[in-house]
Amino acid sequence: MEKDKKTYYLTTAIAYTSGKPHIGNTYEAVLADAVARFKRMQGYDVRFQTGTDEHGQKIELKAKEDGISPKEFVDNVAGQIKNIWDLMNTSYDRFIRTTDEDHEKQVQKIFKKLYDRGDIYKSEYQGMYCTPCESFFTPSQLIDGKCPDCGRKCEEAKEEAYFFKLSKYADRLIEHINTHPEFIQPESRKNEMMNNFLIPGLQDLCVSRTSFKWGIPVTFDDKHVIYVWIDALSNYITGLGYDADGDSDELYNKYWPADLHLIGKDILRFHTIYWPIMLMALGVPLPKQIFGHPWLLQGDGKMSKSKGNVLYADDLVDIFGVDAVRFFVLHEMPFDNDGVISWELVIERVNSELANTLGNLVNRTISMSNKYFGGVVSDEGAEEAVDSELKEAVTSAYGKVAEKMEKLRVADAITEIFNLFRRCNKYIDETMPWVLAKDEGKKDRLKTVLYNLIESISVGASLLEPFMPETSEKILAQINSKKRSVETLQKFGLYESGNKVTDSPKILFARLNADDVMKEVSEKFGEGSAEDTAEKPEDSAIDIPAKPEITFDDFMKMQFQVGEIIECKEVPKSKKLLCSQVKIGNSVKQIVSGIRKYYTPEEMVGKKVMVLVNLKPAKLAGVLSEGMLLCAEDENGSVALVAPEKDMPSGAEIC
Repeated sequence: MEKDKKTYYLTTAIAYTSGKPHIGNTYEAVLADAVARFKRMQGYDVRFQTGTDEHGQKIELKAKEDGISPKEFVDNVAGQIKNIWDLMNTSYDRFIRTTDEDHEKQVQKIFKKLYDRGDIYKSEYQGMYCTPCESFFTPSQLIDGKCPDCGRKCEEAKEEAYFFKLSKYADRLIEHINTHPEFIQPESRKNEMMNNFLIPGLQDLCVSRTSFKWGIPVTFDDKHVIYVWIDALSNYITGLGYDADGDSDELYNKYWPADLHLIGKDILRFHTIYWPIMLMALGVPLPKQIFGHPWLLQGDGKMSKSKGNVLYADDLVDIFGVDAVRFFVLHEMPFDNDGVISWELVIERVNSELANTLGNLVNRTISMSNKYFGGVVSDEGAEEAVDSELKEAVTSAYGKVAEKMEKLRVADAITEIFNLFRRCNKYIDETMPWVLAKDEGKKDRLKTVLYNLIESISVGASLLEPFMPETSEKILAQINSKKRSVETLQKFGLYESGNKVTDSPKILFARLNADDVMKEVSEKFGEGSAEDTAEKPEDSAIDIPAKPEITFDDFMKMQFQVGEIIECKEVPKSKKLLCSQVKIGNSVKQIVSGIRKYYTPEEMVGKKVMVLVNLKPAKLAGVLSEGMLLCAEDENGSVALVAPEKDMPSGAEIC
């Protein structure tokens, strides 16, 4: 059956039921959900699958420690995982468990089919075994005698086992990867798999065990249970009703091959080598793309319960709310590098992006509509030249977001949406509705300005739905608008003139006091939660060499003011410089800063910053600079712009 061009099937890796998932695990489910929701917005028939991996020696041992059966143990943990996925508003179509009867039956049939074809054979394995990773390693693969994946101690093990002939299909897989450049993403992950594993040569893979019983039995040799990789990886097709005997369900015929396997970079080898070879041996088409996303780190390392540096999604939601947590993990994770999370970072982003950029925009626009026109929004056609730039930003936003999402650059897609919100805030400053309201002759112009803002917010809120669904719904409800279709997202002026916004706008995101939040964290989650994630004062202090003393008169020669960045561009021929147009009172200064490594031009626009105004102009890389943006620098050389604690008007004196 030919696959419908409008179908889209994506999966997450299935979460291992050894314990409650931390926010780094949860990030993957939220990321997949954002992709699934965006594809639905684009009109695709989406199938989104996630679930739990429930067999193995590690679980058998944990259950024994707790004095319960392995099934009781995994039922409890799988329930926790599903509850967290539901809490985070993930819109999966199936939550598969590898203890599901239909899955277990098909795994047994897959194993038997591979054995009958000669791709699985019985032998004996002797090597170093890591129980947490459930993996065998040769001595040469160990790092300082420890597991190369998790760093834990490995034990020597020897047992009878069945093996899968990986080497038989290695050349075919190499050819597929070379002829399908999109198959493994990002590009760095593909190079890692090719250079570290495929090109040096593959060893056959151990695919059964006899030293424990908590697994799916091999039907023709009941001493053996099927090893985790055939069991767990098969879920992507068994969850669609694949039948190794050839009688697969309609779902499988409709959705396979998968459009996207979304996985963590630490299990890339299993998904880009073992899984494709298994499919080749079964005669099943390969998935179109496997994306190995980076890790979300706490502090300076990967989250680990043994390290005591774990953050949990439900704890974060308890403090910040679901959509604030979704926003943070989606927006703060780079495409190809690890991201970092802490309580302080979430607080900062809630205040700067959600409360200031988004929440303030929606609240003050609705409030002005109520104050000046009783909430009625009408387009009087009183257009001026400044409106065209706003309209261009609105009508082009979907295309920019779609381009980023097509490349799975989800953080960049969200940035494009917030660029639109920032442009709306700039439009308010440009049009100054409060000034228009004082002139009766400008009444139609004021109505048009507010209409343009409500229309822009309607588009922005609709674009926000895949990433922050509850917030999108709240905004649209407050402005009395429906979610826009892809076609209407690219047009301006579709908000019904004469419509009425709510007369009681609700604050979407309140500004947070960091000290109050950290106190609440400590009280709710115990001393460890706050201490593990908060920067300790003694660690954050930095001593620098003292400069010569200056007099008060010296200081008074320097003029510091609050500036608002209204435009920012990269400086050609320079990898370090950004050129900003900074509004200071009623004037605009051009300032060049060496902060390109730390900020994108898009991030700069809309920021209120502290400016040294009367610095003698100078040329940097051939570009005139008329002042200096004040920054703070830590011991690692990382730079952050210095901004007023409260929202201050452009031009306010710093003294």
